[in-house]
Amino acid sequence: METMTRLLTGQRGLWLAFYGSVLAAWGALFAMQAQLPAALSVDGLGYFLSLCRTTAADAGFVSALIMWSLMALAMMAPTAFPAFRTYAQLNRTAGSGSPPLIALFAGYMTVWLGFAVLAAFLQVRLAEFGLVSTFGQSISAPLNGVLLLLAGAYQFSALKEACLNACQSPMTFFFSHWQPGAKGGAKLGLRLGAVCLGCCWALMLLAFVAGTMNLAFMGLAMVLMSLEKLPAIGARLTAPLGVFLILAGAVVLLLSAFIPFN
Repeated sequence: METMTRLLTGQRGLWLAFYGSVLAAWGALFAMQAQLPAALSVDGLGYFLSLCRTTAADAGFVSALIMWSLMALAMMAPTAFPAFRTYAQLNRTAGSGSPPLIALFAGYMTVWLGFAVLAAFLQVRLAEFGLVSTFGQSISAPLNGVLLLLAGAYQFSALKEACLNACQSPMTFFFSHWQPGAKGGAKLGLRLGAVCLGCCWALMLLAFVAGTMNLAFMGLAMVLMSLEKLPAIGARLTAPLGVFLILAGAVVLLLSAFIPFN
């Protein structure tokens, strides 16, 4: 409680709004899966609930975009919390108010909303070709294998390493690219979102393997991506995770050659 009090000092409302928006996104994702009582499905409320319960592959691009946008907020905003906190501390030291921090968060989420647009389009296209189920889960063993191999191999790429280093050292990142004011915060947010995307896009695409409506996967992926951005833990996690994903992809592809995939 004392740690939380120190964190919230000076910008209590802003941090509460941040946590509230993340929790609301998780709640909305849960609502999209929940089987709500038929008695509630009346008039305008019924239309809204039916939209939430409709799977993205069935409803098309708009529904898929809503889901991926919620996933971006629920999963990726928490992983960047150390960077947000560092920026807030730097702004407090510089005597700046809340606008730069709000702009930073907006810039960061703009990048991930752009990813959500691309992911939603990809999901709809895969659904049209019969490669994913109505719950956004791949029904193609080769596709699963390729996605696992891609995510595993990317763990060892130079781009992943460079982006992860930036995410693990937010103080160095902000000092290297510092720009004052809300406009500067927005630019830093876009840059931070870009390096975060460079870290995590391949892992996010594994949602097609587990199912884009799979809350357990979302929670596990969020934890893994958050741990990767912690210097002491991330240095020990990235390579083993990559090896595991490569082995899993190879096993899936090997088994798919002999065992039909349903």
